[in-house]
Amino acid sequence: MTFEIDGPRPSQRAVHLLRARNLKMARSAHAYVRGSTIKFYEWLEQGPRNVPSGPPIWICGDCHIGNLGPLADAKGRVAVQIRDLDQTVIGNPAHDLIRLGLSLASAARSSDLPGVTTAHILEEMTAGYEAAVAHAGNGAESSAHRPKPIQALLRRSVRRRWRHLAEERLETVEPSIPLGKRFWALTKKERTALTAMLDAAPVRKLITSLQGRDDHDPVELLDAAYWIKGCSSLGRLRYAVLVRVGTGRNASFCLIDAKEGVAAAAPRAARAKMPRDNAARVVSGAKALSPNLGQRMLATRLFDKAIVIRELMPQDLKIDIDRLTRDEAVTVARYLAGVVGKAHGRQMDGHTRAAWLAALKRKRSSALDAPSWLWLSVVELMALHETAYLDHCRRYALAA
Repeated sequence: MTFEIDGPRPSQRAVHLLRARNLKMARSAHAYVRGSTIKFYEWLEQGPRNVPSGPPIWICGDCHIGNLGPLADAKGRVAVQIRDLDQTVIGNPAHDLIRLGLSLASAARSSDLPGVTTAHILEEMTAGYEAAVAHAGNGAESSAHRPKPIQALLRRSVRRRWRHLAEERLETVEPSIPLGKRFWALTKKERTALTAMLDAAPVRKLITSLQGRDDHDPVELLDAAYWIKGCSSLGRLRYAVLVRVGTGRNASFCLIDAKEGVAAAAPRAARAKMPRDNAARVVSGAKALSPNLGQRMLATRLFDKAIVIRELMPQDLKIDIDRLTRDEAVTVARYLAGVVGKAHGRQMDGHTRAAWLAALKRKRSSALDAPSWLWLSVVELMALHETAYLDHCRRYALAA
């Protein structure tokens, strides 16, 4: 199936998106782990043994390496936080730990690191998480504890400006969205609906409240396109909207990500009270887990579907480490688990923190300073995903 540079018709988008996702997931076992979240949820539904029931709090639900990274707040201040909350629910924090452990173990395997390194990764991950939960709310982290790859990423983040975001996301600094492999043309109906969405008072207020803009600045839609982004575009609305804020020499550009909020597959706590609207659920989870991101997000409606909108900041980056040394793998694991632990811990009171930490410290073996349930879960999931990855490659090759 072929189509012109402006992309397929809306009714044909899903076919091309599925093909793109399959190709991306076939590139490496680590890429498959990132893109096959449903396998993880299927495993959880089977009732893995000995996983503790943590306090019901907002969790990421899809806590892998690529969903963590530097994020700017409304004033441009940067911190490493969880950057994707599509699957956020009020659930068991242990699920985030297992998912992160699987992601880190998969990255270690892709870096050809020995199996003993995976054991050290889970040990350091557990230590970093527990320390962060225990000290949640005690102030900002010390830069001295950041691994070198994270420090380098943060230095790059704080130096970025609009032109860097435009070149990275749009591959041009011109005030337009180039159609082609990453962006597809909209129908007239879609463009009209996006224009009306920007005219809504809550959306305008969100845009003008960021980056020191004036509340009375005019907001104008310059261009928009359907966005083919990662593995998450399949089966949902996803738009890139280029906007000009202000006039004359004081005008600035911003790029809005408008994404449909869909039902979360992540297991949720029994009787958990969450917004029924999926966009509102995502925004609520973001505010609890990632304050920098949550204050830049808004739940709205488009074509009677739940839509999450957020302005993309130049400082926003994801952690995408293809190759790790042994020391980097261990220190990065401790640090990222600390980011997650801080996000979890600040939702708990002192008594709840103490009880959760006590549960995590149970069932430690003398040979491995990590909970046995975490080790066994990651080992089982690694084997499951390796088999599924090879089968995916076989099926993709036959289809191709």
